[in-house]
Amino acid sequence: MNKILTLLIASSVAASAAKPLQVYILAGQSNMQGHAKITTFEHIGMDPATKPMLEEMMGADGKPKVCERVWISSIGCSKDDTTEQTGKLTAGFGATTEKIGPEFTFGLYTQKTTDAPILLIKTSWGGKSLNTDFRSPSAGPYVFNETQLAGFAKQGKDVAAMNAEKAKATGVYYRHMIEHVKKVLADPKRVVPGYDAAQGYEIAGFAWFQGWNDMVDGGTYPNRDKAGGYDAYSTAMAHFIRDVRKDLNAPKMPFVIGVIGVGGPTSEYGPDQQRYKSTHENIRTAMGAPAEMPEFKGNVAAIRTEKYWDRELKLARAKEGDIKQQAKKQAKDGNLKPAEEKAAMEKALAEGMTERERQVLEKGVSNLEFHYLGSAKILGGIGKGLAEAMADLRKAK
Repeated sequence: MNKILTLLIASSVAASAAKPLQVYILAGQSNMQGHAKITTFEHIGMDPATKPMLEEMMGADGKPKVCERVWISSIGCSKDDTTEQTGKLTAGFGATTEKIGPEFTFGLYTQKTTDAPILLIKTSWGGKSLNTDFRSPSAGPYVFNETQLAGFAKQGKDVAAMNAEKAKATGVYYRHMIEHVKKVLADPKRVVPGYDAAQGYEIAGFAWFQGWNDMVDGGTYPNRDKAGGYDAYSTAMAHFIRDVRKDLNAPKMPFVIGVIGVGGPTSEYGPDQQRYKSTHENIRTAMGAPAEMPEFKGNVAAIRTEKYWDRELKLARAKEGDIKQQAKKQAKDGNLKPAEEKAAMEKALAEGMTERERQVLEKGVSNLEFHYLGSAKILGGIGKGLAEAMADLRKAK
């Protein structure tokens, strides 16, 4: 009986090994890099709705799982643009080795959909735009608009020099991305030791997660607070999808867009967020628009990452901010010394915050809001969402 069982297991392993390597490309800026510290994992388990995700991420030993069938090659997260990090997928392939981005849960949940080996090629750099840095060839050169040109004239700037500088920067990170993907695919065995050249590889999908730098670029998008203000983003994104498919010889490659969702659903924005509500709505609409284009129907999807924003964290942060602001005002009115102000602040927070609120803030936040609070609960959810959307596209394909 044991001999039969051994043969069955060996047969299963051989069947898995005898499938093409599935290759997924993950690209974007700082939130694709990922700024969620591993120390925020515990917070995931504090919510019954996300506790199952934590169980997928953590092993029985209390450490982040190491995927046995998923490997990763990542550039952009080290001290320079091109230093590569490789290995079996686990936590630590975020912006630093203490952090994760969407790649961890993307790999964990993608491996559930197949018994084939998987390779993630991650190319992510902080502070990069689609309009310039990731601008793809068919989008053409970046052209300054009339508002920008008027501003240059007013500031006495040399327009020819500005055009030359912009031309030099345009598409640099698009080219870095394509070059790295091709480098890895030229010798997959370098990253995936058990790679079976006889079976080869399949470019299985592309996940894009970017948007902050375009969202805040009032020069490129002077009407961003108005409907259609980010139409140029949609156009550039469509060109990007066409170009990566062409440059990687993958004409129907499934493509998932992670739509920026910092702050959560705009319908839940408070009074202090109303001033940029329309801008946030407009960029989100523009980012998701290519998925509705006839040529991309069924092979491009957009997920709203706002739905992974943690409402409890948001409310606790807002409450903490209000308490601190009031305490500072009282300290100023009372001419308190620094030590007295600190003590008053601590007292106000202790009395004004519940134990649960203090715990979720302590365990769930490790960065600023534009980095999704450095929350593994949020970025883990986003990685899972990207993987699920990708699986749906592949099923349809």
